[in-house]
Amino acid sequence: MKVFSTALAAVLLVGSVSAFTTSTGKTAFRTSTFLNAERKTKAPVFDEVCETTGVTLKRFMGEVATLNPEITELTVLFGAIETACKAITNMVKRSQLPSSETLGYEGNVNIQGEDQKKLDVITNEVLKRALRFTGKLGVLASEEEDVPVGLTGEKELLIDEGEKYVAVFDPLDGSSNVDAGIPTGTIIGIYEYDEACKTDAEPADGVDAACLANTLQAGTNLVAAAYCLYSSSTFFVLTLGCGTYGFTLDENIGEFVLSHPNIQIPETGAIISFNEANTNNWDQPMIDVVTNWKRGTGASGNTFSSRYVGSMVGDVHRTLLYGGVFGYPGDKKNPSGKLRLLYEGAPMSFIMEQAGGLSTTGTQRVMEVEPDLVHERVPIVMGSKKDVQEVIDAYAAWKK
Repeated sequence: MKVFSTALAAVLLVGSVSAFTTSTGKTAFRTSTFLNAERKTKAPVFDEVCETTGVTLKRFMGEVATLNPEITELTVLFGAIETACKAITNMVKRSQLPSSETLGYEGNVNIQGEDQKKLDVITNEVLKRALRFTGKLGVLASEEEDVPVGLTGEKELLIDEGEKYVAVFDPLDGSSNVDAGIPTGTIIGIYEYDEACKTDAEPADGVDAACLANTLQAGTNLVAAAYCLYSSSTFFVLTLGCGTYGFTLDENIGEFVLSHPNIQIPETGAIISFNEANTNNWDQPMIDVVTNWKRGTGASGNTFSSRYVGSMVGDVHRTLLYGGVFGYPGDKKNPSGKLRLLYEGAPMSFIMEQAGGLSTTGTQRVMEVEPDLVHERVPIVMGSKKDVQEVIDAYAAWKK
């Protein structure tokens, strides 16, 4: 079943579409939105195959590579990520069985000062191994790694002419709830690999400074982002900078198939997703806006209800589909918020913006925040465009 015309109409709400003929004779479509103009990487072009429900992720990426030869190598990375997500979904499903060795704590503490679940460590290794053998990646940063690492040694950086990309990821978001069967997820961001990294400089503590800098990029440099949600179904949602696309794992054939082409978040919603136990510690603009939403006296006039899972992937996925606002603002206890910028905030903001939403710290676009540290935290409020704009406006008025 083709739904291209519907998806195209949705794109027209946020930008314009131009059609042209590729070298293969196919008609392709280039979308142009106000967001693409603020990115530092080129947005690819898609055709009607990429808007057809039921198309497998492999076919989707193959079609994108045909239309955009410059990102052909990216399809190899996504093939590895797809395989890793399939492996992780089976681990999560089996984690409660008596025969499973994935339940409970590992006994170590990660760089965040958080107790590591066994699944944190295992899923981190699964993703590292999957990406390692693509030959397209030289350095990665993960929530479970103290520093960015290469893919051939414990803390050695792999520098090779074949490398093109940098990957950042949270291998199992929401893992603290996995023992209770709460939805969990994987978040991944892909940056281009800076050629300047190929230096002969002496490494510091096993990490070449020029290579480490490859991971410290603002979200505007992202070439792709994705998350995998392990829940009632396994969902794989991605953006290549030209819209947001959702796939669902069909376990009968073992493939992710396109189920949500060109996702467009409603411009306003009626659901908030915050840890409201922290409300009294928020900045006053945040308190005022959320209070108005719950009373039905906000700009939209909607009376918001509260839905909060405690897993960023699960909460953001619902927000994408239904509209509303997800957030973990800064507060008196954690002025910089709790979520990590590099491998949670920036990739999820990229996905949200490409679906027509907004993502802000309150005072700054999350995608434009330049990280100074690999595990840097950032306040985040993201979701429906008009609702998030209300937060931005409240902060702007407060600062005057």
